[in-house]
Amino acid sequence: MTSPFLKWAGGKGKLASRIVEQAPPGFSRYHEPFAGGGAAFFALHDAGLVTSARLSDSNRELMDCFGIVRDRLGDLVCQLRALAEAYLPRDPDGRRDYYLERRAEVPGDVVARAARLIFLNRTCYNGLYRVNSRGQFNVPHGRYANPRILDGPGLAAASAALQRAELSGDDFATACAHARAGDFVYLDPPYYPLSATARFTDYTIAAFGPAQHERLRDTFEELTRRGVHALLSNSDHEAVRGLYEGSGYGIEVVRMSRAINSVGSKRQPVAELLIDNRERVSRAQAD
Repeated sequence: MTSPFLKWAGGKGKLASRIVEQAPPGFSRYHEPFAGGGAAFFALHDAGLVTSARLSDSNRELMDCFGIVRDRLGDLVCQLRALAEAYLPRDPDGRRDYYLERRAEVPGDVVARAARLIFLNRTCYNGLYRVNSRGQFNVPHGRYANPRILDGPGLAAASAALQRAELSGDDFATACAHARAGDFVYLDPPYYPLSATARFTDYTIAAFGPAQHERLRDTFEELTRRGVHALLSNSDHEAVRGLYEGSGYGIEVVRMSRAINSVGSKRQPVAELLIDNRERVSRAQAD
């Protein structure tokens, strides 16, 4: 099975099977404008449903890393092996110091930057990706006994799957403009926060607030008018329901566990929404 090579906050590993079930039969091209760790894409690929894909994310460092995994796997493996050999033999304090050194440095070479991202993701606290207002990665060091910095077979499987994918750093609306009738689009935006302390949208410098969620709703409606099958996930929040209810969309509640909370006992299942335009697109095609 092909798995994401990065742990990503809000990753869809546990929801991927439902996304596969919701995919329209025989779709032409798959689009994912909020690629994140790529769990949905890899699950659809393993199910034999993807012949062509376009993956996008406004996090340029992330998409550059995807491109290196796809196109320069051998060079990436060499860089990751060197990082693992420098990090793993050290004691806990030495590992922390080495981590902080790598976190503070941003290599000029694109392969080295991709290796750094994977290294930091595997060794930082809780596998988070978070940047400050200056775009600097600022997650503290984690304390894992044997982090898998170099997963050769996993990277090889991901690289093979990504040969079918075009990659871009487009904004979601621009990415969706490439979708045509007969395609399938899955939208997984930064979730609407359920409380003032639940917000975690620091994947890029730009915030994803209420205005962006409204713009996303408009994009979803535009996809529907063009006859593009689309599926969207978000938190079960009244503001999200207010954007989509009453428009003829299918809305399903699913309960998913989340692992972002720093307190393990508070990582309880939460209600999420899966919103689809299947019926509206099917009715339009029948008319």
